[in-house]
Amino acid sequence: MSKSAAKKIQAIRGMNDLLPSESPRWQFFEAKVRQLMHRYGFDEIRTPIVEQTALFARSIGEVTDIVEKEMYTFDDRNGDSLTLRPEGTASCVRAAMEHGLLHNQTQRLWYQGPMFRHERPQKGRYRQFHQVGVETYGFDGPDIDAEVILLSARLWQELGLLEHVTLELNSLGSTEARAAYRDKLVAYFDQHHDVLDDDSKRRLTSNPLRILDSKNPAMAEMLNGAPQLMDHLDDESRTHFEQLKAMLDTAGIDYVVNPRLVRGLDYYCRTVFEWTTTALGSQGTVCAGGRYDGLVEQLGGKPTPAVGFAMGIERLILLLETLDLIPEEALGGCDVYLLPMDDNATIVALTLAEKLRSELPTLRLQLHCGGGSFKSRMKKADKSNAPVAVLLGEDELAEQAVTLKFLRDDREQLRVSQAELTATLQNLVPH
Repeated sequence: MSKSAAKKIQAIRGMNDLLPSESPRWQFFEAKVRQLMHRYGFDEIRTPIVEQTALFARSIGEVTDIVEKEMYTFDDRNGDSLTLRPEGTASCVRAAMEHGLLHNQTQRLWYQGPMFRHERPQKGRYRQFHQVGVETYGFDGPDIDAEVILLSARLWQELGLLEHVTLELNSLGSTEARAAYRDKLVAYFDQHHDVLDDDSKRRLTSNPLRILDSKNPAMAEMLNGAPQLMDHLDDESRTHFEQLKAMLDTAGIDYVVNPRLVRGLDYYCRTVFEWTTTALGSQGTVCAGGRYDGLVEQLGGKPTPAVGFAMGIERLILLLETLDLIPEEALGGCDVYLLPMDDNATIVALTLAEKLRSELPTLRLQLHCGGGSFKSRMKKADKSNAPVAVLLGEDELAEQAVTLKFLRDDREQLRVSQAELTATLQNLVPH
């Protein structure tokens, strides 16, 4: 087969390239997150994207949709079953246990990175997607539940999203209380077996609480009449939940108690929460989390209280774009385009560019490379979106000067000496 006839290789469906025109939006969001985690005293952790399959089967639950249908699992050359991580919590727990981070100490950790699920790609939902997550260990009171919720609320506030999202809360109670409630729920569903769809019938024996999360309108009336977990909470969980609500009330955080909020993963207990929005059309979740006090023990460690959340970056950036909340200055481009007007000025331009980068370390300066006619050079200067071009030609070289050409404003060109250029740019260009 000739090279010209060779089939072009394309990206895998649902796994997308992030192009230079898009990455500034991500950098804007990631910078906000990083600053916020620093201010709240959270430390970053980075875990591998591939783990042993057993980690997710044991933590997420064998009968969840993720493990049953959505994981990218394969056998490596040694015959070990490995999985691309579908979420970050289990990896975080594994790392914290493996490196002794949970022994007689508390931890506030955060992470960001790609996750993988083999589900149908749609707008804001992909097979390789990215999450920011927060995980805390060793705190058993409702104050840490409140703090991680307040952290997320502050992020929405600083991004301009707070009025576009709603906080939904519920408590799943203790493992024992939930087991007793599960029996009552199964008995109720058995009485309405003919109303259940196929998915719910399958979950009836494996994960009946997830039936409450069904969006099937034909089941809505039946689900509204189901027993509510909130009525079957143990006293300790009820007190924990009331204290959390009081803390959020004091902090001025609005919320809705949603008794049908159960979350899709097996490891949750007590507090669960979601931030949802209708700004993307149908109601969508942009951040979800809760308490998972039993997971560390489930994975072979000592009983350790834990609470955290995860948020999908793609969906949040889509939300920011939809609401036009990404500031113009965050959308890329450079501050200054340094343009040698002919090849004789190239060496001086290189030297001048490095001098400016040393003296103005936050200046975004792009140096023209690749030669070309003066007209083509100016076209590239304009395409850079820089407000100012610094021109260096024969006259400027003779005078050890530069000419400042304003590309976005109707202003007279300005001739300044090379010695004055740093101070001039410092006053001209916001950076």
